[in-house]
Order: sequence, then structure tokens, then C-alpha cells
Amino acid sequence: MKVEQIYTGCLAQGAYYIESNGEVAIIDPLRETTPYIKRAAEDKATIKYIFETHFHADFVSGHVTLSKETGAPIVYGPTANPSFDAIIAKDGQEFKLGNITIIALHTPGHTMESTTYLLKDETGKDYAIFSGDTLFLGDVGRPDLAQKAASMTQEELAGTLFDSLRNKIMPLADEVIVYPAHGAGSACGKNMMKETVDTLGNQKKMNYALRADMTKAEFVKEVTDGLLPPPVYFPLNVKMNKEGYEDIDNVLDRGTQALSPEAFETAANETGAVVLDVRHQNEFVKRHIPRSTFIGLNGDFAPWVGALVADVAQPILLIAPEGKEEEAVTRLSRVGFDGTIGYLNGGVEAWEASGREIDTIVSKTAEEVKDELNTKPVFDVRKVGEWQSEHVENAHHTPLSLLNNHLSEFPEKETFYVHCAGGYRSVIAASILKNRGIHNLIDVAGGYAAIKKAGVTVTDYICPSTL
Repeated sequence: MKVEQIYTGCLAQGAYYIESNGEVAIIDPLRETTPYIKRAAEDKATIKYIFETHFHADFVSGHVTLSKETGAPIVYGPTANPSFDAIIAKDGQEFKLGNITIIALHTPGHTMESTTYLLKDETGKDYAIFSGDTLFLGDVGRPDLAQKAASMTQEELAGTLFDSLRNKIMPLADEVIVYPAHGAGSACGKNMMKETVDTLGNQKKMNYALRADMTKAEFVKEVTDGLLPPPVYFPLNVKMNKEGYEDIDNVLDRGTQALSPEAFETAANETGAVVLDVRHQNEFVKRHIPRSTFIGLNGDFAPWVGALVADVAQPILLIAPEGKEEEAVTRLSRVGFDGTIGYLNGGVEAWEASGREIDTIVSKTAEEVKDELNTKPVFDVRKVGEWQSEHVENAHHTPLSLLNNHLSEFPEKETFYVHCAGGYRSVIAASILKNRGIHNLIDVAGGYAAIKKAGVTVTDYICPSTL
């Protein structure tokens, strides 16, 4: 028996490859299916089942394509209603895979079709659970994503999740391994651990949601408290996972067309495409095409595209490092952005050589501007938790994911500073602000880490008085 976690860091997502006696099961595959097919070929094995823990919201799964290419059936848990052929498992239904058994445990709450798959080894002993978004390490799946589809409130879904955990998962032995669908960084939970594999026994000790003495009311309050709005692309991904999607090969063929500067400019004007620059932030700061949006491949690329590019159907034109074009199109497609129509051949260098306009971002080190960061407007685009931990004294908090809600707060003429934790998100913010006609900004290179090192006055978050 082989169990392999295939973890994709930029999505904080875990897919799973399970093999026994020449038969393979794939759980929650990514959209690009070739790695799974090659892996099975190396084992001289056949992919027998494709298990889906639920209709994913944060990425487009590869289940439809993988089933088409291998003939393996797709398996969902009870109440799932996909538009394509699939096995809708009953609670407790067993699936034989070589010398092992996989059992569907219906664990609704995150979504109503959410299902945990229990793996029994060759001796019939409970070995591992593939918990999807029902149970994370240190947390559980957010219960607010399926409210409309389930005709339930998030509190009702949270109560359902409480029952699923208590009745289906917590009774299992402590030595059972937990393989979740996501880790730290995913928007599907709040407080996930950085580890991606653990034992159930340790989770019973470490995970607040598995406290033995916790009441349902306490669970509901803790699970629903502090939930941020889900990214805008989540409903599209659910729809694609439920109804099907275009073959990724077609998406790649269309998206990796090399365009001359003239053709690139014409396409941008005729289609209204988002010009998306995925180079390193330092390269974007030095020179970029005016009104292009920066979201670099070196960061949490796909989730930030999903959060910040509002219209998933809008065409996309890429500016990418040489040789990274296909990677960029692939990673966009993982979150349902299939509209890439080409990339700039020769990059910004070719654009500039053609005599077309170039723009820059003013960026200075924290040392250069440390005397001004406590006297001039500073805008912090980090997340709420980062801000609450510590921030520049008198700084404004304008989280990147909600930047468009704060545009009226930025000075019209006075120079202001923008920063994040390390320099990636602040350049994204700067590109968005410049797109909105706000150019009187200075990016603080190196972000908060450099600011603090430079000795700028900082302060802890002060909770507003309830008196």
C-alpha cells in the first residue's frame, strides 16, 4: 500500500495518490491530470477511482478530465448532484482498492455533500482519513460557503458539522492519520497549522474544534466567529466542479499564444483584457506596461488573482518571465480563470523597444524613509491578524483583499506610503491604485520587516473599549 500526499503550496491544497496491488485511487486531484497518470504508469497500476470530498470552492478539481482520460468513475458522497456521471456513495459504502478498503463517511457541515474517506489497511485496521474540508489540522472547514445551496444559515451548517465530527470522526482511534484537503494559507478555514499531516489523537489535543467538553453552542460560536467574506471566485469554482469545464489542453493552447507588442496592444484594446504582469515585484517596480496589474508567480498567485480580478470571464493578457508562460496559464486555470488569450512575446523589453510607453513605481527602502513613516500617511495592506499583532503607529489599515473598498481614504495629492509584510502585496496594491488613477504613492521595499528593523515607531493593536 502506498499513500502519497501531493501538496501544492500556492493553493495550500493536498491531493492524494493511493495504490494497492496495482489499483490506484486519486482524491481531490488538481486540474492538470498528467502527473497522476504518469505516477500510476510508474507503478504499472490502473487508476480505479477518483474520490471527491465535496464540491470545492477554492480550486477547480481535475476529476472530470481525469475520468475522461482513464475511464475511472468519480465518487461523491451522499446528496451530491453533479451534472456528469458519478457514483453517489451511500454513507458507509465500501470501495475495494487492491488489498485495502476505502469507506465513505458522510460528514456534512462545511457543505452538505462533504464526505470523509476512511482507509482501512490490508489487515482491516483503520489507517487514515482523507477529511477534505471537514477537518483541517488545527481547524475545521468554514460553514458559510454552502448556505444558499443548502438553504441553511451558517450557524445551522456549523451545528451539522459539530455532529459530523462527534459522530463520525472523533470516535476513531487516536493513531489514525489525518490527511486534510488544505493547510495554512487556505481561505477555507481560519487557523490552520503549518503541518499538512497529523494523527487524530494529536488533533484531539491541539484542535479547538475537537475539545471533548465543548458544547454545540460553543462550537458554533467559535467556528463562525471572525469569518472574513469568501473570495469572489469561490461560487464559480463550485459551479465548474459541479457542472464540468473546458479541457485544460484547450485553455493552454489559447493562453500560450505569443503576441507581438502590436498584437498585444490591439488585443488589449479590442477585448478589454486585464493585462496581468506575473514577474517578480522588483522587476515590475523598475518598469511595466501602464495600467497593468501585478500579481507575481512567486507569491500566492492564484488565490490573489481570484480575490482581486473580479470578473472571471474577463480575458487576460500575460506578461511573464521567459519560459513561465505555460505555468502562469496553468495556475490561473486552477482557480477557474480560463480566459487567457496570449502573452507578450519578448516581454516588457520588446514593448519598450517598440517605442511604447513604460511606467514605474517609486520604491524606497525603510531606511531611506524611516523619518517620514511616523509623520506622513502610511497604508498597511496586510491581513487583519498581521495588523492587530503590530503596526506602524498611526498607519491606516487597508487590507489588500478589500483595497477597492478603501479608495476614498487615499490622499488625492499628498504623497503617501504603502507597505505589506515583505514587499509582494504592497506592489500588487500599488499597481491597483495606479490603475485607479492614484499615482502619488511610494512603496516601502521589504515591507513591515524592514520597517521594524529600521527602528520606526510601531504599536500593538488596541481593542476599542466596550464601555
